Amino acid sequence: MSLVTLAIAGSALGILVTGALAMLFLRDPVRGMAAVNHRAEQLPQVMADRYIAFAALALGATVYADLKVIAVLFAVFAFMGLADAVIYARAGHAWMKHFAAGVAAAVVAAVALAALFGATV
Repeated sequence: MSLVTLAIAGSALGILVTGALAMLFLRDPVRGMAAVNHRAEQLPQVMADRYIAFAALALGATVYADLKVIAVLFAVFAFMGLADAVIYARAGHAWMKHFAAGVAAAVVAAVALAALFGATV
């Protein structure tokens, strides 16, 4: 087995594990929190780690300068921002900052896709 195959297999396993955790959280958030050993009281520190990781991903995509990577990454960022906006709006909380972040990320993804498919300004 080549290292390329091994890396792709590891990535596929990551999809399966992450997808299973996402389904668990969707069905039973309390069990999801327990399964991943997260504690609500540490959520601010966990979010700081997440934002550092998101910034590192964006930095890597920017430095790598691959439009496909930028488009996919920022489409995922758009999903997160817009999904959070919906969650907060349904709960009656402020949601506009999440919505704005989602729209901004969607614009970056759209620009990357337009550039990828040869659109000009």
